[in-house]
This record gives sequence, structure tokens and C-alpha cells, in this order.
Amino acid sequence: MSIFNREEVIEQNFLDYVSAGNLPLSRTNLLLSQTNIRPSELISLFETQVLSRHMDLKARFLKNEGKCFYTIGSSGHEGNAVFGNVFPYTDMAFLHYRSGPFFLERSKQLSGTTPIYDMALSFMASSEDPISGGRHKVLGSKELNIPPQTSTIASHLPKAVGAAFSIDRAKDLDISERDLKADSIILCSFGDASANHATALSAFNTASWVSNSGGHVPIIFICEDNGTGISVPTNEHWIEQNFSNRPRLQYVQTDGLHLIDLMIKSRRVEHDCRIDRSPIFLHMKTVRLMGHAGSDVEVGYKSLQDIEATEFNDPLLHSARILIENNCLSSEEIIHLYEGIGDQVSHVFEAATLRPKLESAQDVMESITANQSSKKSPKQPTKKTRQNLFGKEFNRMDQPYHMAKLINYTLSDIMLRYKNTVVFGEDVAQKGGVYHVTADLCKQFGVRRVFNSPLDETSIIGFGMGFGHNGFVPIPEIQFLAYLHNAEDQLRGEAATLPFFSDGQFTNPMVLRVPGLAYQKGFGGHFHNDNSLTIFRDIPGLILAVPSNGADASKMLRTAVCEAYENGRITVFVEPIALYMTKDLHEPKDSKWTFQYPDVDDEIPVGEFAEYGKGKALTIITYGNGLYLSLQAKKEIEKKLKKKIKIIDLRWLSEMNIPKLLKAIGTCDNILIVDECRRTGCHGEGLFAQLVSESKKPLNIKLHAAEDSFISIGVAATVTLPSKDSIIKNALELVNG
Repeated sequence: MSIFNREEVIEQNFLDYVSAGNLPLSRTNLLLSQTNIRPSELISLFETQVLSRHMDLKARFLKNEGKCFYTIGSSGHEGNAVFGNVFPYTDMAFLHYRSGPFFLERSKQLSGTTPIYDMALSFMASSEDPISGGRHKVLGSKELNIPPQTSTIASHLPKAVGAAFSIDRAKDLDISERDLKADSIILCSFGDASANHATALSAFNTASWVSNSGGHVPIIFICEDNGTGISVPTNEHWIEQNFSNRPRLQYVQTDGLHLIDLMIKSRRVEHDCRIDRSPIFLHMKTVRLMGHAGSDVEVGYKSLQDIEATEFNDPLLHSARILIENNCLSSEEIIHLYEGIGDQVSHVFEAATLRPKLESAQDVMESITANQSSKKSPKQPTKKTRQNLFGKEFNRMDQPYHMAKLINYTLSDIMLRYKNTVVFGEDVAQKGGVYHVTADLCKQFGVRRVFNSPLDETSIIGFGMGFGHNGFVPIPEIQFLAYLHNAEDQLRGEAATLPFFSDGQFTNPMVLRVPGLAYQKGFGGHFHNDNSLTIFRDIPGLILAVPSNGADASKMLRTAVCEAYENGRITVFVEPIALYMTKDLHEPKDSKWTFQYPDVDDEIPVGEFAEYGKGKALTIITYGNGLYLSLQAKKEIEKKLKKKIKIIDLRWLSEMNIPKLLKAIGTCDNILIVDECRRTGCHGEGLFAQLVSESKKPLNIKLHAAEDSFISIGVAATVTLPSKDSIIKNALELVNG
């Protein structure tokens, strides 16, 4: 046997060592007779451990034949089968990719499941894979309460914390849409190397912070510590030293090689967490076998002596010793069980290799915005109910207001209509936000529905996803657009991928409000004037809204919440800060940028744009601040051209209807795209290409965008941005050649 082919060594070692009685010594001195654990429970757990091992071995074999596409297995982590036994399937579990035994053992809690075949289909990337439809090898099941995680680090931890916090909050608010039982808890597993990641630290800190503030966070963080992160060793005592004395985070260590110790400790933390509703860090010390993945050769960074010592600490050998010592099974019975399960797995996996695969782009993409549990929005509240909420303000709602005020009214009406909405973020509660957009919401709906978060964007978006897992429609706020980049992978890598990798069985309904963009006359520099929306172009399935005026903002925000509630969609709702308090358009006190609050039933469908003017000499396409500036420039352009022009406000920067845009452009040949974001990567850049490629006639088209520069403070704050004068200049140059 080759020193490079460790799977063969490990399998032969098991058979030889069990037959010869050459088994590793216990690190934990516990006997079955000292517990209330039944022998049948240990045997069942061992069967699951063996089953998981054979799946890993067979997957590696089939990968060499080009039939399997995923080989990060659970070998060495088979102790997590105990967690699948102890915790009921009603406890939602966000699983580490080495938690295959957990998944297999939890499947035993429901009759009619076929976990071996289901996981085999996933290994082979078959389109019949019941969780992802062949899009990724993930551990997931709607019936078993296991949302699929594709995270190879720790980016699933923040949403696990949010889901845990949502349980008692949903109970307190009596949310009818809630999915999790009132006494349930959350499980979240990860590796020792992942515990160092920023997203993990964000989750631990937030769980402790909320618990310290008196909130309930019933979550068990399960750190499966195998001592290695790919090739980098973790200090033997690092996890214990780092997490054993954290405030408001109970630490419990367990032996991942000893089934009895695992059972005792797991039952204890299950009881404590369910009763106390506080976070617990369960540290399972174990080993890793066969390297990180199929392409990982351990002899490149470990000595053969160290590899062999680890292999002798095989959890299956430890479990075999425990079964023999406690007279549960003989060595002959263990070998017979091992070989029988191996034959079963081999037959099932071979059958799975013959099942169909995804074959087209359409097949792959059809789940990007899928939703298998759509529902109808609740009815609008009565006029009297709204009068009671708004009080004296109700009689003033027909007056014209600026954008900030109209968004505030809209949030109140939304929260009144949708009882499962919550608003949270930095300073949004008592203060009402930096710009007072959420003012009075906390008074109207209470601190359970409108609450402040720690100053951590990762935890804010994570909370949003976690609440979405429990029937809520969260409306979190990121204080400034630039701050979102601290946590953008929570959107890109976690939220947007969930329906894609679950075939719409799980979704992340959310409306993420983000005050942003530029034109704030020098305040704050680039960190408060971030004129880049490029990240959102790169996230499939995300809805991106950028209103330019208060009336549109109200209607679009209602649409966004409806899309979240009914279709499980995620909307990033970017609110131009510079237009929040703007009232005038052309002259001081002309009040032409104030608007009446729209009727509560008025919405603007995603992708629907607005047209200003009917001229054919020039069409300006823009959004946000760009519309405001283009309307200011319109009179001067028409005066100099002596012709009328048209301005189109995109409003939605995702799901643009290009054929409809071209129809609106009509016979006009001159197109000026005004984009307030930086030229490279802006949405206008993409729109330019789409219009040119899909137009049936040549277009005289130009992109006028911001310079590829950050924003400065002071009088130079707007010199890199489009302006009224620059729009006039570019428009005239375009038309006059």
C-alpha cells in the first residue's frame, strides 16, 4: 500500500486491529454501566459512524474514476453522530461540512428517509439530489431542519446566532409565520481553524453581547477540533484557552473519540441550553483522517510517523474498543457489521453514479430565485387602525414631504401590515437612526420589533438571515453604504446562495436598507460617500433598488417587503442620503422635490422605470441622484438644442427590462447614461453593453459616470461626480457630435 493512498491503509488497519484486539487506549475512563445509556444506542451510533466512513472511502474511489465530484469527508469526525442522536430534529442545525455522521444519525429520527441514497446523489452531483439538485455537495434537508451550508470557513455562524435569537422573540411576539418550536435551540458546527475567522468571532461576540444584555440566544456552538486547518496546525490548547473564559459563553469540552463521554456531555448541554436559553461552546477534540480533501496529500506537510499515530487514534477503533469492553458486540460481529455496511454503501453509490446530471445553463440557474413556500401578503390594516398608530400625524399625511419622512411613514405602515417584520441596526431604535428615518418606530412597535444592534455589520446581516429562517421578514439597516463592505460576503456567499443550493426549499427573505451614495457636500469623505454599487452587480438573484424621490421610495419599499414575504427574495434598498431632506429642485423653496405620501396600496413592480418628458432628440437614462441632476439640466439642454428630450429613471438596477427600455427609447438615436457611481464596474457600464448588443439599430450612446476615484472631503467633494453642468456638456457633445 502506498504512503499516498491512506484510505486503503486506514481500512485495512481497522480490520487487522479489531481482529487482533490491537486497539488504542482510552483518553476518557468511562464505562457504560456508570450511565443510563443503552447498549443498543451505542451500537446504532457505531453503525452510523461506519456508514459515514464507507461513504468517504467510496467517494474517494469514485473520484478517481471521474464519477464523484466531492471528497471532503467526515473521517475522524464520526463522533458528531452523537449530536444527531441527542438533539431532536426540531432543533435547526447549521452544519460543518464534516458533519456527515450527524446528518445520517438525525435521519433516523424520521421514518421514510433515505439518507445514504440522498447523500450519494449529492456526492455525484446528480440533478436528483433532493437538497441542491446537483448544484453542490451539501448537507441539508427541509424535513430534518438542516439548511444547506456551503461555507468552508465560518460565514454560517452569524446567521445561526440570528436564528437562535429569533426563537424566543417569535414566541414573545406570537409570530404566526414562525417555523421553529418555541422551546427549540440552534446547533452550529465548525472546525478549529474556522474559529479564528472574523465571521466566527463576530458570531461569538454577538451571542455573548445579546446574552449579557438580557436577551436569549439558545445556541450550541460545536467546535470540531481536529488540530489542523488544511495544512496549518492548531495549537493543542488554543481553542480551550481562547473560549473557556469568555463572558456569557459557557464552555464544555468533550472527547470526540469516546461515544460515552460524547453522549453524557451532549445531553448535559442540550438540557442546559434548552432551559437557560444561553449560548454554549461545545469543544469536541478529535482527529482528521485522509487529509483535508481528495487532492490533499498529508505527507507534504506531516511526517509519516505523525500520520500513522493519528490513524491509530481512528474514532472507529475507539468505538470498537468501547463496544467490546462493554460487551455490546464481539470483534467478529464488529467486522461483520463493518463489511456488510461497506457492501451496502458500494451498491448504493454505484447506482447513484448512473442518475442524471444538470445539463444546461437554464437547469443550473432555475433555482436562483426559487421559493417552494410562497405565501400571500396580509390585508392592509383598517383606516381606524392606522389612525390609532399615527395619531395626530395621520391628518398631516396628505401634505408633501421629503424622502426621509415618507420612508418613515412607509416603515410604520409596513410594520403595521406585516406583523412578522422587525427593524434593527446601529442606532435605529431610540435615536431613530443617524438621519431619523426610523424615528418613533420603537415607540410605535416596541423594543422587541425595533432594536439596536452592536456596531458590527456582519452580525446585522447575519441576524437578518437568521430571522428569515424563522418566518420573519427582517428589515435591517447598514448605517452607511461603505460599511456594508465589512460584511458583503454575508450577502454574496450566504444569503443569495441559499435558494440556489436548496432548490428553493430554504430562502433568506430580507430588505436591507442602506443609506448611501455621494453628493453630501463634503461630509465624511469616502467612508460616508461611497459611490460604488458594483458588488451588487455580482450577486445573482439580488434585487437592487435605488429610489430618487420620496413617493417612489415608499412604493418601492412596499414592493421589496412584499417580494420578501411572498417570494423569499432579498432586496438591497439603497437610499440616497443627499436626497433624504431635499425639498427643492430648481429654485430655493420651490418644493418641487417634496411629494405626497402614496396610497397604501400603491407599489412599483421590480424592473419598472419612470419616464420624464416625451422628446426624441436625446434620452438620458439614470437613477438616484442622477435623476435629480438630470432634471435640473433638462431645461438648459432643451433650450440649447431647441428640441425636447426624455429622461428615464431606472429605479431598479437589477432585473432591468432591456426590451422595454429600448421600446421607450423608440426612434431616438442619442442615449446618454448618467451614472453617479465610479465608471469601472458601474451599472451604467453594463447597461451600455446590453443596449448596444440588443438594439436592432445603431445607437449614438455614451456613458457619463463618476471618475474612478474615492470621494474627498471639503469643497472638492463633488468634483469627481456628474453634475448639472457636466450633464449639460455631455448631452450637447453627444447630440452635436
